[in-house]
Amino acid sequence: MSSLKKPSPLKRKYDSSRRQVQAEETRRRILDAARTLFMERGYAGATINEIAKEAGVGLKTVYAVFENKRNVLIELLNKSSSDRGEEHLPVLERPSVKAVTQERDPRRQMEMFAEVVAGNLEGAAFISEIMNIAAKTELDIRELVERLNKQRWQNMAFAVKQFTANGPLREKDEASATDTVWTLTSPEVFLLLTRERGFSKKKYAEWLADKLTRVILP
Repeated sequence: MSSLKKPSPLKRKYDSSRRQVQAEETRRRILDAARTLFMERGYAGATINEIAKEAGVGLKTVYAVFENKRNVLIELLNKSSSDRGEEHLPVLERPSVKAVTQERDPRRQMEMFAEVVAGNLEGAAFISEIMNIAAKTELDIRELVERLNKQRWQNMAFAVKQFTANGPLREKDEASATDTVWTLTSPEVFLLLTRERGFSKKKYAEWLADKLTRVILP
């Protein structure tokens, strides 16, 4: 008589959610540490080793997550210039940007655009400043800044096209209009007004909407 086989224990499905949460927490701690050190010491003055110590993680962990300090800076910029959960979405695919493109009242569209820009710059302007300073001595950062400036110009060119969809602009040359929008929405102008003139994010958004409306719309 054959004996009955003992049932094999059920295999638990591997639950990666806890590990994922831990990985995200580690990533956040590294970014927070880098933000603090970059603000205090600048890009050149904050080493990977110091970032690891500030974050309370091993040096190898920082390298495993980001590979190098440049990638830490890029990730900080992405997270600082977007709403939570949107940092990996291309700018033109973000819900707030899509809402601007769908608005058909020209003046309201300009106000919405200014609010989006103000929201992005509130977190990203100081990262941009750190990049610009680092670009003076770091070739890879200089190349990154040049690429980001071109990318931002292209994004502003897209915005100008959306403005023209609602009617003619004061400047008939779209490239010239883009130069104007690109300049007024620059991190440098944002920092001048918020730091030197004490503008709040809300006041900056109102200022930007007013200036763009006067200069861009007929």
